Amino acid sequence: MIVVALLLIALAVLGAPLFAVIAASALIGFYSAEIDLSVVPIEFYRLAEMPVLLAIPLFTFAGYLLSESQAPMRLVRLTRALLGWMPAGLAVVSLLACAFFTAFTGASGVTIVALGALLYPALMQAGYRENFSLGLITTSGSLGLLFAPSLPLILYAVIVQQIGIGEPVTVDEMFLAGIFPGLLMLALLSAWALWANRDHPVTDFSAREAWLAVYEARWEIPMPFIVLGGIYSGYFAVSEAAAVTALYVLVVEVVIYREIRIRQLPQIMRNSMVLVGAILLILGAALASTNYLIDAQIPTQLFEAIQAVVTSKYTFLILLNIFLLILGTMLDIFSALVIMIPLLLPIAIGYGIDPVHLGIIFLANMQIGYFTPPVGMNLFIASHRFQKPVMQLCRATFPFFFILLASVLVITYWPALSLGLLSH
Repeated sequence: MIVVALLLIALAVLGAPLFAVIAASALIGFYSAEIDLSVVPIEFYRLAEMPVLLAIPLFTFAGYLLSESQAPMRLVRLTRALLGWMPAGLAVVSLLACAFFTAFTGASGVTIVALGALLYPALMQAGYRENFSLGLITTSGSLGLLFAPSLPLILYAVIVQQIGIGEPVTVDEMFLAGIFPGLLMLALLSAWALWANRDHPVTDFSAREAWLAVYEARWEIPMPFIVLGGIYSGYFAVSEAAAVTALYVLVVEVVIYREIRIRQLPQIMRNSMVLVGAILLILGAALASTNYLIDAQIPTQLFEAIQAVVTSKYTFLILLNIFLLILGTMLDIFSALVIMIPLLLPIAIGYGIDPVHLGIIFLANMQIGYFTPPVGMNLFIASHRFQKPVMQLCRATFPFFFILLASVLVITYWPALSLGLLSH
C-alpha cells in the first residue's frame, strides 16, 4: 500500500487530474478491503440527489455573467462616489469592491484580472504608492470568500453534510457565520489603508456623482438583498435563491443593459460549467475516498496519534492554522476543501471545535494562503496581470499578510465571532 500511495502522489505531482488520483485511491482502498466497488458510483449518485447542490452551478453562472459585463466598472464607480471623500477612500473602495466581486464569482484570480485593470491605474493616478497599490489589489482579490454566496461556503456545508459526523451544518449557517469574520478582515485592512495613507489628499463629496453612480448601478445594488434577504426571510431555499439570482443577473446584463449578447451566452455557460464540473468530479471522488477512510478508522487513528502529542485544544488550533497556511499556498481552495475536511473534521470535533467554526477557520486561512510566499496563486496571477516581479509582490503584500494573520488568530480563538448569529 505504501508503494501504491507513493505512486499516486507521483502521478499528482506529474499533473494527473486530481479527481482521477482521488478516485483511484478510493477504488484501491475498497478493493484491498474486499468491498464492492459499486460504492464509488453510488457516492456520485448520492451527491447528485442533494437539492442544495443546484446552488453551485447557478451562483457560478451568475458570477461569470457579472465578470463578463460592465458590472465591475459600475461597482467601482458606485463605491468611489460614496466613499471617495474619505482619507484613503479609494483604497477602501478597492477593498469593498473586490470583496463583493469575489463573493459572487467565488474565484479570487477572476477578481484580480477583472477589477485590477480598473483599480490599479486608478490608485496610481490618485497618488498611492506602487507597492501599496499592488499589495492591496493582490490581497483583496480573495477577501470575499467569507461572504455569501461564496462557493467555498456552500461547498464546505455540502461536504460536512455528506460526511455525517458531528452537528449537521447548513449553507444558511455558513453564510451567517462568515459575516462578522469577513467584516473583521475588511475593517482591519481598511484601518491600515487609512493609517498608511493618512496624509493623502481627500476629494470632495459630489452629490451629483453619487446619484449618477447609484442610478447607473441601480440594477446591481439589489443583488445581495435578493440572496440574503430571500434566504433569511424564509422566501427562498438556498438553491431557489441561486436560481433567482442567476435569472436576475441574466435579465439585467443581457436584456436591460445589453452588455452581453445572446450569442456570447453559450461560451459563458461553458466556461462556468467547466469549473463546476471540475468541482463536482473532485467532490464525488473525494467523498467516496472519505467513506473508505472512515471505514478504515483512519481519522480516529490520526486523532489518537495527534492527541498523544497535543493535549490542548488551543495548541491544536495554532498548529491547524500553520498547516492550513502552508496548504493554501499549494492547493486551490476547492481541492483543499474536498481533500482535507474529511480528515480534519473528526479531529476537530474530538477537540471540541464546532464544525461551523472549523469551516470559517479553514476558509480564512486559505484566503491568506492565496498570496502567501513562495507559491501563493494570487502572487503569480498579479505578477502576470501587472507585469511586476513576484518578489516585488511578495514585499508589497507583507503588511496585509500580517494584518490578516492577526484577524485569523482572532477568528480562531474567539468562536463567538463566527457562531454569534447562529441559534446553536
